[in-house]
Amino acid sequence: MNKKIIKIALVGQPNVGKSMLINSISNAKLKVGNFSGVTVAKEEVIFKYKDYRIEIVDLPGAYSLNDYTLEERVTKEFLENEDYHIILNVLDSTNLERNLYLTSELLAFDKKMILALNMNDEAKKEKINIDEKQLSKIIGKPCIKTSAANKEGIDNLIEQIVNKYENEKLPTKLIFSNVIEEEISNIVKFFNEIKYDTNFSYREIAIKLLREDKKTYKFFHEEPIWTKLQPILNEAFNHISIHYDTKDMEDIFNDAKFAFAKGIVTETVTQDKIEKKTITEKIDAILIHKIFGLPIFLFLMWGLFQLTFDIGNIPMDMIDAFFAKLIDGTKELLGDNQISSLIADGAIAGVGAVVLFIPNIVILFFGIALLETTGYMSRVAFLLDGFFHKFGLHGKSFIPLVTGFGCSVPAYMAARTLKNERDRLLTLFIIGFMSCGARLPIYVLFTGAFFSKENAGNILFLIYIGGAILGLIAAKVLKIVVFKSEDEPFVMEMPKYRLPSSKLVWHTVSNQAMMYLKKAGTFILAASLLIWIASNYPKHPEVEASFNQKIELAATDEEKNALQNELSLYNLENSYLGYIGKFSEPLFAPLGFDWRMSVALETGLAAKEIVVSTLGILYGLGDQSDENSESLIDKIKNNITFPAAMAFIVFVMIYLPCLAASMVFTREAGGWKYLGYLFVFTTGTAWILSYITYNVISLIIA
Repeated sequence: MNKKIIKIALVGQPNVGKSMLINSISNAKLKVGNFSGVTVAKEEVIFKYKDYRIEIVDLPGAYSLNDYTLEERVTKEFLENEDYHIILNVLDSTNLERNLYLTSELLAFDKKMILALNMNDEAKKEKINIDEKQLSKIIGKPCIKTSAANKEGIDNLIEQIVNKYENEKLPTKLIFSNVIEEEISNIVKFFNEIKYDTNFSYREIAIKLLREDKKTYKFFHEEPIWTKLQPILNEAFNHISIHYDTKDMEDIFNDAKFAFAKGIVTETVTQDKIEKKTITEKIDAILIHKIFGLPIFLFLMWGLFQLTFDIGNIPMDMIDAFFAKLIDGTKELLGDNQISSLIADGAIAGVGAVVLFIPNIVILFFGIALLETTGYMSRVAFLLDGFFHKFGLHGKSFIPLVTGFGCSVPAYMAARTLKNERDRLLTLFIIGFMSCGARLPIYVLFTGAFFSKENAGNILFLIYIGGAILGLIAAKVLKIVVFKSEDEPFVMEMPKYRLPSSKLVWHTVSNQAMMYLKKAGTFILAASLLIWIASNYPKHPEVEASFNQKIELAATDEEKNALQNELSLYNLENSYLGYIGKFSEPLFAPLGFDWRMSVALETGLAAKEIVVSTLGILYGLGDQSDENSESLIDKIKNNITFPAAMAFIVFVMIYLPCLAASMVFTREAGGWKYLGYLFVFTTGTAWILSYITYNVISLIIA
C-alpha cells in the first residue's frame, strides 16, 4: 500500500529547540546535506506514522524573513519557492513575544501551519502560563505545548500534522492596522477585477507588494498590468505614510509585527514573576485596569463632549451672525423677489445652518485623533473585550464602532478586519447606532434649544453613550435571534504609547472638516435649493390675493403681521414639501412630530446634515428677516414641545444612516437585501423607542 507523503517545513528562531524536537521523534531517519547553491546545512528527517511518510526539512534558524543573513535568505526562498504541505513553527514558550515576530511573517504566507510551543517544562519553572486554546483561536492555527527534553506533547503534535494535512486550510487571522488592511483590500480588489492568474493568494501578493519585496516587484515590473498596479501602490504608500509619519515600509511593518505579538501575549500569557515594568506597562496598569479602566475611558469621552460643546459655542455665534448678515445683504441687493429668496432663504440659509457646526466637528475629531495617535484606542478595545462579549460582540468590533462616531462610511469599511462573517455582519448592523459627526449638528441644535449651556455638554455625552448602549442591546438581540454563532477571540495590536503626531492629527481633522464642507458646498447646497423650491411651489395666487386684501384693510401692524404669517403658513402647508409632510404625518404623529419634523427626517435619509438645513428653511419661513429675527434655536424651542424634541433626538440617533453610508453598507454586507433588513430594523426600532420616549416624558411633565 502506497503511503501518503507529508512534507513539513520546520521553521523557528535560533535556540528554540528545533533540532532537539526532531531528535525526540522516535525512529526518525536523519539526512544531512546542503541547500542548493549555498553552504548552509540542510537537515531532513523522515519517519513513518500509520499510513503516512512524514518528511521534515529543518530550515535554518531565522529571527525574521528579511535578507540580512544567509540563513534568513535560505529560509525565505524555501518557503516561497519549494513544494511542502505544512509549516511547523517552533516557538520558545519562555519568550513567546519575541518568537511571535517570526510567526506573524509566516502567517502572511497563508499556508497550512502548526505552532509548537516548545520548552513548556522551562515555562512551568518560570511560572509562565500560556492559554494555547485561546492562542489557537486568535491566530486560526493549532497550537501544541511541547517539551523536546522530556518528549511532552510529541504524539499530539504528530497527530495534529496528519489532521492538518487531511483537512482544508482554515483562514489565516493575521490582521494589520486598519489603514494597512484597507490598502491590502484595495490591491486584492484590483487583482479580483482583472482576474489575475497566480498560484499565490491575492492577499499574500498584496502584503509582499506593500512590504516592498524586491523579488515580487521585479516580477510585476515585467508584467503588462504594472502600469495599472503602480498608481494603486503609490496611493497606498502615501496613505500609509501619513498615518505612520514615515515612508519606511520596513519600519511600519516591524511596528505592526511588534504590536501583533504584544497583543497576543497580553491576551494569552500570564506570569507570576514580578519584573521591572516599562513606561508603557506602567501606564497600561492604570488605563486598562479591570476596575478603573472603563471609568477613565468614560471620563475622557465625557470631557471630549464637554469641550465639543463649550468651546464650539464661541465661534458658532460669529458664524451665525455672519450668515444672518449675508442673508439680509443678499435680500437688500437683489430686492424682494423669488430669486432673492431662493439664494438667501434657500442656498445661504441651508448651507449656513450646516457650516455653523464646523467648530463642533473639528473639536470632536481632534479629540478622537489624539486618542488614536497615542495608542489609547487600541487599549480601549482590549479593555472592552470582556464587556462586549456579554452582548455577542468582541473587542475587535470596537474599532469600526468608535470610527462610527466620526463617519459611518469608513466605519463600515473598518469592519473588514472581522474575519468571521456573522461577527462582521452583526457589527455592520450596529455601527449606525454610533452617532456619526453629521448627527452632531442636530444634537447641538436641540440641546441648545431645550437645555442650559451648563448642562448641554452633559446631555450631548449622554446622547452618544445612550446610542452606544442601545447598539449593544440591539447586538445582543440580533445575536440571539439572527446571528447565532460561537464567540471568537481577537488579538488587538498593542503599540507602544507615543506622543500625538501633529501631522496625523492635522490630516484626520482637516480631511473630516473638508469632507463636511465639501458636502455643504455641493450636495447640501443642491438639496437646500430643492427643499426651498419644494417649499415655495406651487403658488396659490387666488389665496394670496385674498390675504393681501385683508392685509391692506388691517388696522394695526400686529394684525398685518398675523395675517402675513397665516398666509406664509398656508403656502408652506400647501407646497410640494407640505404635501409630502402631510402624507407622512400620520405615521409620525404618535411620536409628537409635526409635518415639518417628518419632512426633515425624510430628507435626512440623503444626508443627516440636511435635517438642520431643512428645519432652518421650514421654520424660518413666515418670519421677518431683520436684526431682531429669532435664531433657529429659538424657533425650534417655540414650535416643538420638549417630549417631541427628545423623541426626535432618539429617532435621529437610531434610524438609517445617510445615502452614501447606506451604499457602502450594501457593498460591505454583500447585497441589497441586507440594506432592506437594516432599513426595517433601524426604522422600526427608532419608531418604537421614540414613541416610548415621547409618551413617558409627556406623563412625567404633565
